[in-house]
Amino acid sequence: MRQVRTLGLLGTGVIGGGWAARALHFGIDVVAADVKPQMEEWLRGAVANAESALARLTFAPLPPKGKLSFTTDLNAMARQVDFIQENIPEQIELKQRVLAEASRHAPPDVVIASSTSGIMPTDLQRDMVAPERLLVAHPFNPVYLLPLVELVGGQRTSTAAIDAAARFFTTIGMHPLRVRREVPGHLTDRLQEALWREILHLVNDDVATTGELDESIVYGPGLRWAAMGTNLIYHLAGGETGMRHMLRQFGPCLKWPWTKLEAPELTEALIDKMVAGTQAQAAGRSIRELERLRDDCLVAVQQVLREYNIGAGSTLRALEERLYAESAAAGRARIPAGGAAAGPLRVFESRVRPEWIDYNGHMTDSRYVQVFGDATDVLLRHVGVDDAFRKAGRAFYTVESRVVHKAEARCGEDLYVVSRVAEVDDKRVRFAHAMHRKRDDALTATADQVYLHVDTAAGRAAPMDAALRARLAALGAPGG
Repeated sequence: MRQVRTLGLLGTGVIGGGWAARALHFGIDVVAADVKPQMEEWLRGAVANAESALARLTFAPLPPKGKLSFTTDLNAMARQVDFIQENIPEQIELKQRVLAEASRHAPPDVVIASSTSGIMPTDLQRDMVAPERLLVAHPFNPVYLLPLVELVGGQRTSTAAIDAAARFFTTIGMHPLRVRREVPGHLTDRLQEALWREILHLVNDDVATTGELDESIVYGPGLRWAAMGTNLIYHLAGGETGMRHMLRQFGPCLKWPWTKLEAPELTEALIDKMVAGTQAQAAGRSIRELERLRDDCLVAVQQVLREYNIGAGSTLRALEERLYAESAAAGRARIPAGGAAAGPLRVFESRVRPEWIDYNGHMTDSRYVQVFGDATDVLLRHVGVDDAFRKAGRAFYTVESRVVHKAEARCGEDLYVVSRVAEVDDKRVRFAHAMHRKRDDALTATADQVYLHVDTAAGRAAPMDAALRARLAALGAPGG
């Protein structure tokens, strides 16, 4: 299966817009195809609405944003992309027809994935050319922030297709969950459906309102689920002996008539209750307002979980580690192998992102520190200061950072940083950076940063080994 540089969207809508926003943000071009030409404006609006939250999800160095194009010719899209994600309505005959047609135009090494929330991939493969490359890749709304994607193979799906899909989704910051075998509704929707049916019963029987039921999740189990899910939480509930004690103690409750898994009849009266309840919860806020509120909360939760490397936070941390490693690899490629540097080294390139702009239309102060820090990261990784170095109980801590501003950097400006080691001794290293605009090489800012070598176990400064000091010294150059 081929490397994915261009993603094709077969149908747009809410899910297609989410796929587009995520892929574009992480440097993948997108060709969106929809039979309705008016969906292009909707799609571009959805991508723009997602950008604010995506921009705050991670501050790791990102690749240049992908380019978005739109067509009403589904077959032309299929011929020019490296991966196809289908997002058309949940009608099995329609999906079968459109997927079969796309498969006749897409090269056989192009994976075709369906966003279906419940249809089994074997049914979707029925009339396809090269059906072994079809799988379900079921995301969750908003696709651009929630990392989970369920990967489900059909009877004819190849392992290579599943592996290729997992690699691609990991590249754009997702958590691919391989479902062992196909079942209607996959995994997550079956769990959500059970909860949803119980909600409908409780509202229908006037036991609770929609707001009260949401509060019962938001203020309680929802907070636990974000980090550990249901099973690990119940394992904790069993005390020292874990799940075994929990099941023995609470197992008899499973025989009690607490739940009604069969859904109630969806009468007009029940529909009215659900609508009135959710409108009261919305409190006059528009869907777009609620989307932004939801997105702000999802960003904040994932950033907190990242600190503890658990749940969706572990996916975000892994994404950031890869982005930093790729940025450092690109910078190290510009550093001569062996010997002393002949001059300041061009180690980092970036573009001024929209979220970096202050009220004057220029790059805000904190972003200068961020970019210079990213340049330092390249140099430190080059001399061997990596995860293994830190796990061995050593680190470099910033003790001084001085930035001097020389010229404006506006939104969309391409920048590059040249750097050198200005000074190094047993415990300290000083980096000198200069940031330039790429279009005219104008100097926009300089930075002088001092880092202290620390024994993290002892919690104090400590001498670095001679080999590390020599590698740092080799990055020094006169002038600059």
